Order: sequence, then structure tokens, then C-alpha cells
Amino acid sequence: MSVVDRGADEVLLGFTRALRAAGVPVTHDRAHGFLAATATLGLDSQRATYLAGRATLCGGPDDLERYDQVFTAYFDGRDGLPRPRPAQQGVPGFSGLPDTEATGAGESEQEDEVVRAKASDAEVLRHRDVATLSAAEKHRLTAMFATLRPRPPARRTARHQQWHRGQLDASRTLRASLRRMGEPGEIAWRRRRVRPRRVVLLVDVSGSMSGYADALLRLAHRFTQVGRSGGGVVETFTVGTRLTHLTRAMRIGDPERALIAAGETVPDWSGGTRLGETLRFFLDRWGQRGMARGAVVVVFSDGWERGDPSLLGEQMARLHRVAHRVVWVNPHRGKAGYEPVQQGVLAALPHCDDFVAGHSLATFAELSEVISRA
Repeated sequence: MSVVDRGADEVLLGFTRALRAAGVPVTHDRAHGFLAATATLGLDSQRATYLAGRATLCGGPDDLERYDQVFTAYFDGRDGLPRPRPAQQGVPGFSGLPDTEATGAGESEQEDEVVRAKASDAEVLRHRDVATLSAAEKHRLTAMFATLRPRPPARRTARHQQWHRGQLDASRTLRASLRRMGEPGEIAWRRRRVRPRRVVLLVDVSGSMSGYADALLRLAHRFTQVGRSGGGVVETFTVGTRLTHLTRAMRIGDPERALIAAGETVPDWSGGTRLGETLRFFLDRWGQRGMARGAVVVVFSDGWERGDPSLLGEQMARLHRVAHRVVWVNPHRGKAGYEPVQQGVLAALPHCDDFVAGHSLATFAELSEVISRA
């Protein structure tokens, strides 16, 4: 078969997630290569699927043994196809916690201790720097992104709507009185309508941000999905040596598929950083035409600018004039001893309304509140 159908595609992606949980560093580019190889070879032969994964998903000799173990456990040797597996809900459980064979009160106390230990492990993982996590920890963290509940920021429109309090609606009150032949009646009130405000995300995918790129794109995907369900609009771009529009990829419902689509779209992963030039291109083509006007613009970057810092300062000033609010998210902001000494950060800070951390799931939740209140 020339194209992998949707059902087989999903279970093959499940196999890549199982490899990550086992400690094999499967990147999104490798996962995409695996899907392309299986689409070329077909799924009729288990041997072909095995060789396709071995050639595309393993990064070195150390990965081969774990690959063989996971492949044997995941695939059904009778027909070469993956066994259907139920989707995991919530955060996967943590192993290694002590068990007890005692009964009665002692068993109850031990169970309480186990529950507290699990909650403690999850809380510790929420505050860990995502760039320092192991492959298994990153796999557990991906499920925890579903706990984020960002609310789209709101803006007031020129139109009004009926309300039980607020501003006196003289026209409706007068018309109601005239219908009663001048008899006084109930006073009508109104307020200005509220609509979601557009959010624009600019994600730095240069080499210095490579450890955070996966988590930041998952965050952008979460913002996009929640925003769409609430009637809001979230636009996502990646910045590096060039600007890439990723909104279409982020609108895919499944996060794994969305990140694979992003990997196909972005041409400058782990390259240099030319924030000034890419911001100027964004403002010339999209920003001043309306996408950034009145929007909450969030820049995810560590500020290591290879271009002219003065150009970055000029473009940040332009952005600040057209946007409703500009938020700069630096993954090093929340670390002990950090000082904003990078030239890019120093050039951008005078034109930012908020300068926040963005290195862990806990800081992502705080960022969600900052954007919601903008």
C-alpha cells in the first residue's frame, strides 16, 4: 500500500511513544521518517515494519536492544500489525512505589502514603525544567499538558447587549414606557459586548532553544485547541533564521500529528537567531495589516540575537505600538541567578508589558493566567 491509512498511522505513532517511554530518544523528524518508510514498504510484512523502524527511529547502537524489546512487546507476531491499545487518560501512574501486604488499618495508612507519593512526584515534575527531563519524564509530561486550562483574553466591542445591571439603556426604557402609554415601568440596563481577543505566539526554534521547542509547541497546540473551543483565534509562528506560519498545523486535534506536521513545515530547526529580521518580516506582511493589531503577542525566546540588537529594539517598538499587550517568555527567567544581560533581551525589554519565565509546566500555567488577564 502506498499510503498508511489513519488507523495504522495512529498505532504506529503509539509505537513511537512507547519507544520514548522506554528511553529511546525518538524525535518528531524520526517519527515522520518512520511513517514515510512504512508507507513506502507497506504493512503486509512484520519484518518490513521492523526494519523501517530500526532504520529511522534508532539514533545509535545503544538504542537497538531497547528497540527490539519494545517492538516485540508492542507488535503481534501473528500478523505483523499492532494490537489495539486503549487510549491513556490523564497522567500515567508512577512505578517504584512501595507496596504492602498488611491488612486492616496498616493497609489503609500505606495506601494513603502511596497516593501522597504519587501526587508529590507529579508536582515535582510540574516544576522541573523541561530541557533537563529524560525521555520517560517527557513522555509523562506530555499527558500533563491536558491539565492546562488557558482562557482566551477578552475585549469589549462597540456594540451593547441587554444585561441585568451596568449602564442605563435609555432607548429601551423609553420605548417600554411608550408601550404602556407613558406609565413608568422597569428600567432597562445594558453593557458592552465581550469577544475573545486574538493571541499571536512567536516561538523561537533556534539552536539555543532546541531543548524547549517541543514543549513550547505543545503549549501552542494547547492554546490553539482551547481557543478554538472558546471562539478565540490563536496564530502561531516560529522564528529563527526565517519566519514560518504554523497555525494550520496547530489546528490538528491530535498533538502528536500536529507536531509532526510542524516538523514538516519548519525549515530552520536548531539554526541561528535573527529576531530583528523575522519580526520586521512579520510586521510588514502580517502584523500591521491586522493580525497583531489589538492582539496579545507572546514571544518565546532566550534573547540570543545574532543580528543587530538595535533592529530588534526598533521592531519591538513597532510591535508594541500595534499590539494590545506584548509578553516576552524567557525559559531562563525563573532560574536562580539569572540576569537579563543578553543583547536581544536588553533591546526588547523596554517594549514589553510582561517578562515571565517559561521553563516548566508550572510556569506555563502562570503564563496562561498572564495572557487571560491581558
